[in-house]
Amino acid sequence: MTKAVIIDDEPLAVELIKEYLKDYPDIEVAQIAHDGFDGVKAIQHSQPDLVFLDVEMPKINGFEMLELLENPPAIIFTTAYDHYAVKAFDAMAVDYLLKPFSKKRFAQAMQRFRDGKRSASEQQKETGNGPVSRIVLKVRNEIKIIPIEDVHFLEANDDYVNIHTQEGKYLKNRTLSHFEKTLDASQFIRVHRSYMVNLAEISRLEPYEKDSFRIRLRSGEDIPISKTGLPKLKKALGL
Repeated sequence: MTKAVIIDDEPLAVELIKEYLKDYPDIEVAQIAHDGFDGVKAIQHSQPDLVFLDVEMPKINGFEMLELLENPPAIIFTTAYDHYAVKAFDAMAVDYLLKPFSKKRFAQAMQRFRDGKRSASEQQKETGNGPVSRIVLKVRNEIKIIPIEDVHFLEANDDYVNIHTQEGKYLKNRTLSHFEKTLDASQFIRVHRSYMVNLAEISRLEPYEKDSFRIRLRSGEDIPISKTGLPKLKKALGL
């Protein structure tokens, strides 16, 4: 059985999708949400294979919601606005349904889903998207968007990462390995198993204990450098 989640703040749109899905007995609607925050919870709880996602919703929009998910499922966008189409396909959407959409057009989207049944994360690996330019996270009940150039360094914290900026420290539900794959390697270097550093924030390298060094950042923090991290850092700095 294929599990689906519908995330849309328009009741009529939800009912239309449910009606069209009656032609697909192998697909079960596991949950319905009416805003982005509840959508994140529904996806995390149900672990669906497919999500029907509106763009313009209360609290956070569909794209911002996706940035809060580590491994988003297959997404079919359903929206009344055509100007989001390019961004939707950049986000590796299965399809983009423009409201009001017909049963025939819905069937085409479902066929695309069946033909390419694979997660958005797998598609992203295959297409090789460029490095991220910002980090989106939830702070209490608000969305915080941090431009990547404002990040001083990242620090591993079990299955989370502490993101250190001039404004303070923020916790993101990602691993340091995730950021090592998605951040620009010419801007951020993993210098230690627990640290990645913004090269632009480095003030100097200082000797530290026997045959080792540490980084002094412009903000005053000291970052340890591992034996494997030192050659990578020197190469990045042209030393």
